[in-house]
Amino acid sequence: MRRFLSFGLLCLLLLSITVTAQAQTSAVVDADDAAALELLEALDVRSFPAKGEAITAIVQSDDERARDWLQALLDGRLQRTDDGRFVVVLDNRGRDWPVADALTNEPLGEMSRRDLDRIGINNNLRNQLRSAIAVVDLYSPDVERRRTSADRLLGEVDGELAEALAPLIAEADDEYVRTRLTQAVAIYRTEQGEMAGIDALTGSLHPRARVALSRAANSDDPVIANAAAGALAGIEQQLKINRGLETLYFGLSLGSVLVLAAIGLAITFGVMGVINMAHGELIMLGAYTTWMMQQLLPGQPGLALILSIPAGFLVAALVGIAIERGVIQFLKGRPLETLLATFGISLILQQLVRTVISPLNRTVITPEWMSGSLVINDALSLTLNRMFVLGFALVVFAALMLIMRRTRLGLEVRAVTQNRAMARSMGIRATRVDIMTFALGSGVAGLAGVALSQLTNVGPNLGQNYIIDSFMVVVFGGVGNLWGTLVAGLSLGIINQVLEPWAGAVLAKIIVLVFIILFIQKRPRGLFPQKGRAAEG
Repeated sequence: MRRFLSFGLLCLLLLSITVTAQAQTSAVVDADDAAALELLEALDVRSFPAKGEAITAIVQSDDERARDWLQALLDGRLQRTDDGRFVVVLDNRGRDWPVADALTNEPLGEMSRRDLDRIGINNNLRNQLRSAIAVVDLYSPDVERRRTSADRLLGEVDGELAEALAPLIAEADDEYVRTRLTQAVAIYRTEQGEMAGIDALTGSLHPRARVALSRAANSDDPVIANAAAGALAGIEQQLKINRGLETLYFGLSLGSVLVLAAIGLAITFGVMGVINMAHGELIMLGAYTTWMMQQLLPGQPGLALILSIPAGFLVAALVGIAIERGVIQFLKGRPLETLLATFGISLILQQLVRTVISPLNRTVITPEWMSGSLVINDALSLTLNRMFVLGFALVVFAALMLIMRRTRLGLEVRAVTQNRAMARSMGIRATRVDIMTFALGSGVAGLAGVALSQLTNVGPNLGQNYIIDSFMVVVFGGVGNLWGTLVAGLSLGIINQVLEPWAGAVLAKIIVLVFIILFIQKRPRGLFPQKGRAAEG
């Protein structure tokens, strides 16, 4: 009996402890909600200055819900019901709006907009809210959010905020955030005519910094004006260097596309002496293969692009073999007739694509890992898709060099290129080499189409935009020489990008064409001429 009584007393004691703990927890929660309710009620007043003070109080409250409240207030979604409850509108379309409790974030269903009263703000409060949200985000554990917040503060800092940012700058563990906050405060100091701000902005390439320095350069104070003008002069010099680097990057990117488009042509032209006017359409088929792979694998653009590399090569190579076996083998030694026949094939392929697929351009989705840019500084960013295309072109070039230098096919191709008759007498089957070479060159053209699909829209006329440039690259670099194709393609890409800003796209191409014509007059065999008795003859 005593044991049962002891056990009962123990249970009652545990129950009382649990109830007491729950009551204390509920009291804490109620106290938190009461403090939060006071913060929100301070916003629901007519005086805009009082609302500004309430916004500051919310920022200083360290409440986890502070950012959501401020964002909802900025978006006009923080509203109050007829019974005095603060709610956040989740979707303000239609008559009835779904809402959630601003304190608990609990969904409350739909309410008529007539039963809601929006908390109004003016432009000054909007600016304050943007700065306040940025300050709140500076305490976020997410590095990207902190960086975005620091970017948002550039040009938005006032005297009070400058003082509040000082400890954040000292405590910032991310160099990007620290630099941006320092620049934000320096912009404010510069606009106030302080020399310390100008010194801090010296060398900064951010547009907001240049705007602040430009205003300071027009200051009535000659010391401030001279210092700002000197800082601007140094920045302009750095901008010229960065613009030059950007031009070089875009030139290399364009050159890599020309290399991919021309390298297959260089192989077939060097071995067979065939001017293949359908080469551009083989590029177009590689691009359409990429688009079709994305149709087969919807929602997986990355996987589709990777699978398009072997698929694009095979499709273009098979079409190339069909062209060589069906037409070119019967026209060997007749270059004009070969040129006309392949031109006709190019028209047939274009019309076939228009009939089977569509005459309209198609868009190929760029995978997420190829999107965006690599930011070097505030004035220079390198787009990732062009960077991948440049790397892809170099990989393809290296693979072709290995094939030509390390495989039997490469040895036979070089032999046929240098002296076809001697190669035949040594037992090399020149016909088989022609087929394999044309398939290889056509397959590389398909790879060029896969790469181009990430830079431009895919259409029936895609290849026509690169066929003339491809021939110029082959002739300029030296017929059949891979190194010549690489050097010529990259060089012409850079020259085009340098000329286009002041000459225009059309005139730049004309200048390049005239340059190549004059160059060929001096060096008929190009930069890297073929070696061998046949070439010399």
